[in-house]
Amino acid sequence: MPALVIKALPAEIHRRLKEAADQHHRSMTQEAIAILERGLHRVRPIPDFRPYRGSFPLTNAFINRAKREGRP
Repeated sequence: MPALVIKALPAEIHRRLKEAADQHHRSMTQEAIAILERGLHRVRPIPDFRPYRGSFPLTNAFINRAKREGRP
């Protein structure tokens, strides 16, 4: 399993990590992994996203008609 070494970790961050680990009944390593997982699961913008620029406007009337006709 891969490992991570953090050098020169500020004492305040170490203290806060230890407190959080104690509160959640985890080791400091388990707490650090949980924090990283939460942080890395944030929604990121799609880099190639382009707004819809189709051949007709998507109006509320068009969308409602499509719903009535059973289109998803």
